[in-house]
Amino acid sequence: MSTQVKTKWTIDAAHSEIGFKVKHMMISTVTGHFEEFDATAETESDKFINADFNFTAKTASVNTKNKDRDAHLKSDDFFNAEKYPEMTFKSKSFDGSTLVGDLTIRDVTKEIELDVDFNGIAVDPYGQTKAGFEATGKINRKDFNLTWSAVTEAGSIVVSDTVKLVIDLQFTKK
Repeated sequence: MSTQVKTKWTIDAAHSEIGFKVKHMMISTVTGHFEEFDATAETESDKFINADFNFTAKTASVNTKNKDRDAHLKSDDFFNAEKYPEMTFKSKSFDGSTLVGDLTIRDVTKEIELDVDFNGIAVDPYGQTKAGFEATGKINRKDFNLTWSAVTEAGSIVVSDTVKLVIDLQFTKK
């Protein structure tokens, strides 16, 4: 058991984005993100190895730049934002390039793996220490009870089961 004091980091929301991409009719990609989210990290070193990452996003804050689509995503066909207002992620391990943790959407928790580029640490013009990350991964939305499906007349699936996660995070050292 380590006796080293852990360093706490909080999300710099102005320089972060929790995004996703999903194929529409298998011919184009729709992108979206969550407007309201929070994240923290606790580290024992500036390398962030085995850091504890925690994340929450308000499902009702989903934004795909289309009000009708956003309303559909907030409905019971997808997030059911009224009943399940948050999605969460809690890390289990981080080796510097792979982040493993439990993602909970709706009432389902599954372990996922994200590929992470740790872009390093820098001090901003105001003297605050920042750490930057880019993370990507894929989930199957149906694993999380986001099961709505439709098929076009030509037989194309309207919304792909695979969702690409594209996450840019900047943390501020406390």
